Amino acid sequence: MRTDVPHLLAERAREVEAHLESVVPSAETTPTALHAAMRHSLFAGGKRLRPALVLESARAAGLDPPTPALPVAAALEMIHTYSLIHDDLPCMDDDDLRRGRPTCHVVHGEAMAILAGDALLTLAFTHLGEAAQRGLIPAAALPRIVTTLGRCAGTPGGMVAGQVLDIEGEGKELDASAVDAIHRHKTGALIEASCVCGGLVAEPPEGIVKALSQYGRALGLAFQIVDDILDATSTCVALGKTAGKDIAQGKATYVSVHGLEAARAEAKHQAEQARGALASLGERGEPLASLVDFVIQRQR
Repeated sequence: MRTDVPHLLAERAREVEAHLESVVPSAETTPTALHAAMRHSLFAGGKRLRPALVLESARAAGLDPPTPALPVAAALEMIHTYSLIHDDLPCMDDDDLRRGRPTCHVVHGEAMAILAGDALLTLAFTHLGEAAQRGLIPAAALPRIVTTLGRCAGTPGGMVAGQVLDIEGEGKELDASAVDAIHRHKTGALIEASCVCGGLVAEPPEGIVKALSQYGRALGLAFQIVDDILDATSTCVALGKTAGKDIAQGKATYVSVHGLEAARAEAKHQAEQARGALASLGERGEPLASLVDFVIQRQR
């Protein structure tokens, strides 16, 4: 039986947003300007794909229901949102639109946007530690979860490293391997972390963790290739963010390096790799397989 992905994502988003509401200070909490800026971006909607991957990976690894993985899912969404806030800044990608609404720095100013991102990043790790102390996630799993998440969000092999490669590559003619490195670091690493960290909450055999890692790595690359395709072919209204930014900023993408049809073919290839990694999980991996289809077919 195929998973109803829109329903699944809506349910997971509801669970994660309720959990985030219990963790993130209200806009009336001092310092109010900071908390308003944090909440402006964190509760702006979006697919909530990364926390959904955390929860479904936990379930695929044997944790059903995957409720104990909610602190990890919330941490992933906080880190992802921080990265979007910073990525949209004038000194970075300089974008005025995100998730269909004005970006954080447009509404709250650059300084508060930077601090909102900083606060979300640090709160993510604080929340993980507190959740382990309260017995919400297994204390034995915490060191590996934190290490995996920090490595995939940072440098040298994670998201921050990918952002650096992306900035340094603007206006240059990069080859296919350079574009692949940017995508695997800037986008793919955090998607892989979502799958691995979700699985680690279930404390499964190492073979399952490896399968989730392989799945997440392929899915992350497929996701970014589709992003490149949509940036080149879609509209601002459809995307909820500025379309055509990659071309305008001279960024090297799968589309600019390989062409549109080859990019589509590679996205499908990575999707097949992701599905193949789930073979050892049997029926428990079906929701994750359905999420592959969602990533490939999405329009925003």
